[in-house]
Amino acid sequence: MNLLEQAFDLSENEEYAEALQCYDKVLSKDPKNVRALIDKGVTLQNLGRFKQSLTLYDKALKINPKNLDALINKGTALHSLGKFNEAIILYDKALDLDKKCAIALAYKGLSLGELDEIQEALKYFKKALEIDLDYDLANLSKKMAQDLLKSKIKELKHSKTQ
Repeated sequence: MNLLEQAFDLSENEEYAEALQCYDKVLSKDPKNVRALIDKGVTLQNLGRFKQSLTLYDKALKINPKNLDALINKGTALHSLGKFNEAIILYDKALDLDKKCAIALAYKGLSLGELDEIQEALKYFKKALEIDLDYDLANLSKKMAQDLLKSKIKELKHSKTQ
C-alpha cells in the first residue's frame, strides 16, 4: 500500500492527525499531486477546518480546473460556511462537466434548500435519484424537502383561515 492509500484509509478510519501527516509527506515530494491535495482537503473539512480545505481545493483546481472532486468538495466546504450561492456555482461547473453527476445534483439541491428554494431543491433531488436510485443523500433530502413543503402549505392555509 502506498502512502496516499494509507493516508486515505487513515482518514476513512477518522485517524485524521495521522492521515494529515501522510498527506504532508506525499505533498512534500509532489506538491502538485491533485489527489493528495483534494483528500487532505476532505480530511481538514472533516475536522471543521473549512478555510484550510478551501485553500487545498483551490490549489487542485489551479492544476486541473475541471476536476469534479475538487469542484464538488469546494462546494461542500462553502456550503458548510453558509455560502450557498457560491457552492451552487461550483455544483453548476461540475454539472457542466458531467450532467449526470448525482452527487453534484443532490448537493445543489441541499444548497437550494438552505436558500429556502424548496421546490427547486426537490427537482435536483429527483434528478439525482433518476441517475442513482439508491443515493441515500438524495432520498433523505427529497423526503425532508417534501415534508417542509407540506408544512409550508399547511402554514399558508392556516394563516389564510385566520
